[in-house]
Amino acid sequence: MKSQDPTKKILSKQIGLRFLVVLMIAVTCIIPTVTEAAKGKEQPEMEFGIMSDIQYCDCEPLGTRYYRNSIEKLQEASKTINKENVDFTIQTGDLIDRRLSSFATILPVFNTIKGPKYHVLGNHDFPVTRDEVIDILGMPNQYYDFQYKNWRYIVLDTNDLSLYANPEDSEKYQQAKEMYIALKEAGASNAKPWNGGISEEQLTWLEEVLVKAEKRNERVIVFAHHPVYPEKEYNVWNDKEVRETLESHRNVAAYFNGHNHAGNYGLHNGIHYVNLKGMVETPDTASYAIVKVYNDRIEIDGYGREQDRVLEIR
Repeated sequence: MKSQDPTKKILSKQIGLRFLVVLMIAVTCIIPTVTEAAKGKEQPEMEFGIMSDIQYCDCEPLGTRYYRNSIEKLQEASKTINKENVDFTIQTGDLIDRRLSSFATILPVFNTIKGPKYHVLGNHDFPVTRDEVIDILGMPNQYYDFQYKNWRYIVLDTNDLSLYANPEDSEKYQQAKEMYIALKEAGASNAKPWNGGISEEQLTWLEEVLVKAEKRNERVIVFAHHPVYPEKEYNVWNDKEVRETLESHRNVAAYFNGHNHAGNYGLHNGIHYVNLKGMVETPDTASYAIVKVYNDRIEIDGYGREQDRVLEIR
């Protein structure tokens, strides 16, 4: 029996190898890798960075609050958020603890975050008048709304009626005093001088924005400083009225706030109430999150003390 020509053997091997290479390329094109499939499968409609109670001050620690350390924690948050290339970032109040000079130190750190940035007023943010604070932070108003894609974002001012954010000779201070005294006499757990209420004027505005969002088929996420559910001690003075306004509209998906540094969560009548943990707490562990908004859910990717959550949207 004649042996095969060596030249033909080499040609046969080369043809076989070429066929295998072509086959592998074809299979790769038809069946993407798991990573590629995951990337192409679903992308969030929106992503935003969020944090609360940075509460910076060039002050000695008090209890579990390490005021100076908020600089390093915010720097960490800025680096993480910038890597994610989010659509916007928001801090939900108490950027400073007490001193006007603190704004000049902490604002430049917050502003290292790329992209649009938004502020919420907290109860510690009033070393000067509300109008002056709004100007320092570059806010359009004490409460306002903005829109991204098919989502309406609402920023509330839960210090609207309060004993610390209004001049004592103002009408709002008198309204706040009456509301506070009534709650105190009723033995309400949230009758605390560091809490505040929302005026009828702001509630009317909120209702108008929610109606407008419904007509435009927009879903809604709300940001505020004080909670309205479920923790009672830290709640907005007229929390029930605020909840009733929000829950009368089926397009409201979530309410994010701070104030209670321990954090909290509750689901009530289809709305997720998420109380973020305070960044000022602990000597070296930050607390912030990147929130990914999908059509059917909201995913909270927590960093440091802030925990991960998946919130289903009705």
